Parts: sequence; structure tokens; C-alpha cells
Amino acid sequence: MLELLSPAGSPESVIAAVQNGADAVYMGLGDFNARRGAKNFTPEDFEKAVRYCRVRGCRVYVTMNTLIGDREMKSAVQQARLISDVGADAILVQDLGLLSVLKRTVPDIPLHASTQMSIHSLAGVEAAAEMGLSRAVLARELSFEQIKYITKHSPIETEIFVHGALCFCHSGQCYMSSLIGKRSGNRGMCAQPCRLEYSMGGRMEDTHPLSLRDNCLVEHLREIEDAGVACVKIEGRMKRPEYTGIVTGVYSRVIKERRAPTPDELASLANAFSRQGFTQGYFTGDKKDMFGVRREADKSTEKFYEEFRKTYTDSEINRVPVSFRCRIVADDHAKLIADDLDGNQVGALGAIPSGAIRKPITAEDINARLSKTGGTPYYCTGITTQVQDGLYLTASQLNDLRRNVLETLSTARAKPPERRSLPMPEKPEARAASAPPVSIYQVRTADQLSPALAELSPELLYMPLTEMYGSFDSLKPFTDRGTVPVAVLPRVITDSDTVEVSRMLKELYSRGIRQTLVGNLGHVLLSRRAGFETRADFGLNIFNSFSMEMTERMGLLSATASFELRLAQVKDMAKRVDTELIVYGRLPLMVSEQCIISRNAGRCSCSNPNQLSDRKGKLFPVVREFDHRNVIYNADKLYMADRLEDVAETGVWGQRLMFTTESARECLEVAKGYKGLGDYRPAVFTRGLYYRGVE
Repeated sequence: MLELLSPAGSPESVIAAVQNGADAVYMGLGDFNARRGAKNFTPEDFEKAVRYCRVRGCRVYVTMNTLIGDREMKSAVQQARLISDVGADAILVQDLGLLSVLKRTVPDIPLHASTQMSIHSLAGVEAAAEMGLSRAVLARELSFEQIKYITKHSPIETEIFVHGALCFCHSGQCYMSSLIGKRSGNRGMCAQPCRLEYSMGGRMEDTHPLSLRDNCLVEHLREIEDAGVACVKIEGRMKRPEYTGIVTGVYSRVIKERRAPTPDELASLANAFSRQGFTQGYFTGDKKDMFGVRREADKSTEKFYEEFRKTYTDSEINRVPVSFRCRIVADDHAKLIADDLDGNQVGALGAIPSGAIRKPITAEDINARLSKTGGTPYYCTGITTQVQDGLYLTASQLNDLRRNVLETLSTARAKPPERRSLPMPEKPEARAASAPPVSIYQVRTADQLSPALAELSPELLYMPLTEMYGSFDSLKPFTDRGTVPVAVLPRVITDSDTVEVSRMLKELYSRGIRQTLVGNLGHVLLSRRAGFETRADFGLNIFNSFSMEMTERMGLLSATASFELRLAQVKDMAKRVDTELIVYGRLPLMVSEQCIISRNAGRCSCSNPNQLSDRKGKLFPVVREFDHRNVIYNADKLYMADRLEDVAETGVWGQRLMFTTESARECLEVAKGYKGLGDYRPAVFTRGLYYRGVE
């Protein structure tokens, strides 16, 4: 049966989830989770919550799914030790370095790949399995056919989101909140700028072009289960306990009864929370009409919540099956043994029975009394009774016997498993960096290339796979001067895209291209299988020395340090492979499955860049990427030409100029400026996060 995983943003939400049928809950502890704005848990609350769940047979998964800085790693490991020692069932991770460290320090607790890892293909799941993860949470943007294909061939469990908010950007690839407001979604502090008003091309027909309706797949649970998916997840750690309870209850009943939801249940889901209704767009593949905004809750919603709260705050559903064996003989304490399905067996002693004055106690009397487990997490599945004739016990004595054995059983069930806690590995040692840093140019289109740009002789030229495939001859002026061309794979390559991507890779390999730049774990495998050497792009979110070490273990030629780091953090990072830093260009804010360009224009007009305007008049270029996806770039260009000494002090091996909407002439002027051969300087620019950092 499908595991139903519910959000627990607070201790109250744990109760709401468990008492409404959740098989598992996920929660955050401290600062290393992707919902730092939720109430979350103190260590004391956390231990109490885990005990509560363990007694009731509800699994606990803990989110540590943010990027971790070098100086935070020790605290993160201490938190993971607590999670493991208390008896949680798994930890969800995003950061490759944290993953590596946890495998060595708390090796006995299972690790799951968070949706923040951007796993959207079978290759991504296979890469997660290679790293020792036991479950992968798949990207929310996948269709049912894609989910089914991955799950059928997956070496580990798969989990999908079935209810709740949809981000406009692929999880783990959104930098909008951090670059605009210093609040990083990859660090658990997303300010949700995508929910604000924007316009496209000055048109305001749709003032919220980045705000999607909530996902709701309650009508598809049977086919999801039949496809082999292990777990379905409800989003909502920032929402109220009542929301958790309402949604959990509907999904639990539908799963366990293998039926369609009733009209009343669908209405309950909508009343609990929605953004102008629900969508199944990604799941079905029909991505029209997925947009909507949240309206303020009214008095009817509050009343709905209030009435529902009464159903679980003062009740205890009987979740755990237990069987009893009772023995009552003369001159000995009454004995009761309880067994659960997890192998726990406990016993309790009661009063010594007296001789019956009137009616002696019978097996039927005992069974009737012992089976009354109301108000506890348990329900009785059977009783075996041995009772000697002519004896008597009072009802209160039998009640005490039952109560004592169930309390003892709860203690046994709450006991955490024995797990190892090993020393934290030392920070990796850095390799010596070359000086001065090499020059790397990245273009978005072949039209940005020119013989004059080639004369500047960059060591590497990054070019999108599709552009390189379609305009291969444009590389010749560069390769003639010794520049190494590198094919940049799209950040999102689903299994539906793999055949076409593999075909282009094969053709480029035959033409002598030997290197790729990838921003996803699955693409590392895809590239490797095609025979290419690979470099790590910013999409892998290399944020600390241990994640840098992971790129070395994967055999990557180089790695791009996250542009969410401060320069001081980049300097401190142990660079185990050649490390590059993006020092110019419009940094990407989002990559989306939606083509808002076509949606806004009513037709396909995405061959040319468009612009998204915010309420302050800032213009964000929107361009098409592979398979009609969109990339939204920052309004201001990153500019560091006058700060290259600061960049050099970080010890990076390479400096990348990222050209996006520039003309060929602009590309040349920028590149000359970074070579000290010109005085180009953008009229408006940003230093990114290299000095101010992120929360």
C-alpha cells in the first residue's frame, strides 16, 4: 500500500497528521531545512514528537535539505546525530557534501534524496542510488508516464508530491529569492517572489504569471500505487495543523479504501486551501490553466477549521494492532502478554485472584474487559485466555492489567534502534590553484560568437548542446586558437528528452567534442555513458568543501562554486578539483517547465528573448531553453571586472563570463574589459551575492 507522508511544521501538526491516518510525517529541526520559516521543533519537542510517532507506528522523516556552509557542517552533523539517536526513520538531503559526511558519521540511518536535488529522470535516480540514497523524491514537474517509467526501472524507492503548492521553478534550481532579496530557497528562506505581480511585454492581462495553482492528485492515487510509487507526499509545513489534518484524512481514506474521493471530500480539500482551484497539469501533461493565486481565508474557512479541530485534539485513533495472552491461576499474579506486529512482546503482572464468592470470572469476561483499548493507540486483534475455575478479579484489576501492559508496550515501541555514531571526517585538503585564473566564455547562441572574440583565446568555450549541434562551424575560429569547446547540457533533461539529447551528443562526439558541462546528477551519468568528460555547472549547488570533494569522487574535471556563496566562503572552500566562478553575466533566477512567453503571446514567439517586468519596473529577460522550457534571468548583470583581485584571492582556477542577451559586439566589449583591453562597464550592475551573502 502507498505510504502517505504528511507535513509537520509544528508539534500540533504531528498530532493532526497521525490522528488522521498519516503513515509518516516529515518535519524540520533547527536551521538546516527548506522551511526555516515554519515553527519547526526544539530538540525537546522533536524527541517527544518522534516518541509519539514511534508508539503509533508512524514513521518520521527529518528534512536537512538545504545547502550547508563549511563552518556549519559540524553543527549539521550534531543535529544529524540527534536525529539518528532519537530514532527518526530517515533524513532528507540536498547538499552533496552533507550527504557524504552523513554517510560517514551516521551510517545506519537511511538517507532520502530531497526534491531539492532536482531528480527528474531515471539517470538521476540511478545516480542517487550510487551515492547510497534509499529513496528519491521526484520532481513535481513530471508527468505520470515519466513517473511510471522511472519507478518501473528504479533501483530505489520513489516518492512524489500529490498535494499542495507548486513552485514555478524546478526545486533546487531557483535563485530568484536569493538574488533579489538575499533569502535563499536553497537555504530554507524563500520569500516567494514568484507569487508577486509581474507583467509580460507591458501587458497586464495576467498579473501573476509565475503563480501556479496547488497540485491535487487525490483522484489518481490508485494508478500511482499501481505504478509502484512507494510514497505520496502532501506539501504544507508552513500551513496550519487543521490543514494537515483535513488533507491527510481525505488522502488516507481514499488510499486505504482504494476508491475515488467523494464530492464532500473534494470540497473539504478546496476549503482547506487552494489557489483558485487545483491543477493536475504536470501529472496529466496538460499544462494549460495551471495558474492561480490564493484568496484570503474568510469566516467560513475559519469555522471549518474550528469544527475540524475538535475531531482530533481530544481523541486517539486506534492505529496499532495488538494481541493478548492472559493467564489467571490460583495463588499467582494474573499475567498478561501483549504482542504487536513489529516483534515487540511485553508482559505485565496484575493482582492475585481471589476465590469467587458468587459468579467466578470466565474467559469471556476477561476478553471483553481486555479488548477495551479505547483512548489508546492500540486495537485488539485477538485474545488467548487461560483461566482456572472458581477465581475472581475485579473489573478495575483487569483494567489496570491491560493499562500496564499497554504502557509497557508503548515504552518498547518508543525505544530507538541502536545506531552507530562515528567521528566527523576532517575537512578535505585543497589542491594548489593555478595562477592567473583561466578565461571561460559561455554563450547562449551561436550568433554571439565572432572571430574577434576568438582572438582573445579563452581556454574554454561553453555553448548550449543544441546550438553547438546546429552551428558547429561557428566553433572553428576558437578551436583553431586552442580553445576547448564544451557542450552545455540543459539543466532539465527528462527521460522523454533523453533520446534526442543522446543523439546530439553522439553526433558531437563524432565531430571531436569531448567535454560537457552539466548541472544535474543524472546528467553526469548521461554524459559519462556517452563517453564525455564532464564539468560541474552551478546547478549542482557546490556549496562546501565536502561537496567539492564529491565532484572529485565523481571524476569531474572541474566544478563551479555556487554563486550564492560569499567570496570569503569560496576562498575557504577546499578546492579538490579545478574550481571556477561566474564573474559576469545575468545570473539565472528560474528554469521552468512552463513557457510563459507562448502563454502570454497566445502563440509560439519564444525564439526571441522576452521581458518580465516587476512592480518596480525591473525587466527580467525570459528566454526559451530546451523543449520549450523557460529560463528567467536577473534584471541586473553581475559585474566583477574591477574586482578581479578579490576574485583571484579566492584561489579559483577559472573565471567565467556568462553571455545571455548580449549581441556579439557586446560580448566582445565585455571580454576585452575583463582582459584589461577596454573600459566596458554596465550602466546598471550587481555584485551578486559575493559580498552580501544569503540568509
